[in-house]
Amino acid sequence: MIESKYLKENIENIQKLMSIPALKNFETKALGKLLRLSKIRQYDHGERIIKEGDLDPWLYFLLNGKIRIGKAGHDIGTIDRKGEIFGEMRIIDSLSRSASVFAVGKTVCLAVDTSAGERLSAEGSRDEKLDFLLLLYRIFAEYMSIRLRLTNDELIKAKKRVELLRK
Repeated sequence: MIESKYLKENIENIQKLMSIPALKNFETKALGKLLRLSKIRQYDHGERIIKEGDLDPWLYFLLNGKIRIGKAGHDIGTIDRKGEIFGEMRIIDSLSRSASVFAVGKTVCLAVDTSAGERLSAEGSRDEKLDFLLLLYRIFAEYMSIRLRLTNDELIKAKKRVELLRK
């Protein structure tokens, strides 16, 4: 993995973040806060991004490439759309990582250090911080809802296959 330093809050970086679909509702101030918690990470094919069982604080936005998600040695799925979020479950429930994530081909991510809240505390009102956190959780909720719907569809397909096999 190749990793940048924490990103700087400047107009060029903020404009780049605005091009990520999941971040389009963020105000400039909130994007600046997100930048100060973020690094760019570049992975080679097959390189592990997240290890199942770990307790790391990183949240990821896919910027380029593709990832493969696996659990207990089984492939769960892939993500290849720019701006997709992954690693959010650990941030929401504080439990260990539920799956491993691997780069497929050259992959670039925005990695957000959710444990670095002190980097935000220097300035900004309590309301601004709460607005920032609420927006992050709204994004999480939207992505989890989409994934839950897809999982429900897969479950129904699997149940139909089981019924056919029983007949």
